[in-house]
Amino acid sequence: MQNRAAAGFSVPHAGHGFCVPMQGSMWDALLQLVKFWAMAIDETCPVCRTAEIVCAKWTLLLVRDLAEGRSRFCEIERSLQGISPRTLSLRLRALEEEGIVERHTYPEVPPRVEYALTEKGRALLPIIDDMRTYGTLWLGAECASDAETPVVAAA
Repeated sequence: MQNRAAAGFSVPHAGHGFCVPMQGSMWDALLQLVKFWAMAIDETCPVCRTAEIVCAKWTLLLVRDLAEGRSRFCEIERSLQGISPRTLSLRLRALEEEGIVERHTYPEVPPRVEYALTEKGRALLPIIDDMRTYGTLWLGAECASDAETPVVAAA
């Protein structure tokens, strides 16, 4: 089997059963194509509308990481190796605007901010579990931990 990282596809994300897309990869091109089709085909189609949200770079990985509960910005940044602070900030803000993520600010010194999935965000978890299953069964990808439990069971 060809090495996917060498072919420019994706690299495994440590500790999770999902992959982090490499910059300029076929995965990025596919996501752009899906976004184009979503806009070009039918704005009323539920699949197209969902693809418009979840196909944005880093979105599914953010949802996957927030499935475990509240996280601070620096924890998310550490988990998603390769994401810039600016990009993370923009993605979190966009997900807040979509009602997928909520931001909790605590009046402390220094200020503490945590992010969590809303009910709408938690509704995406079965998609991530299905992607994990598909990747394992059909793409030969394996979770870093064989004992990992599905996201839905943990939520």
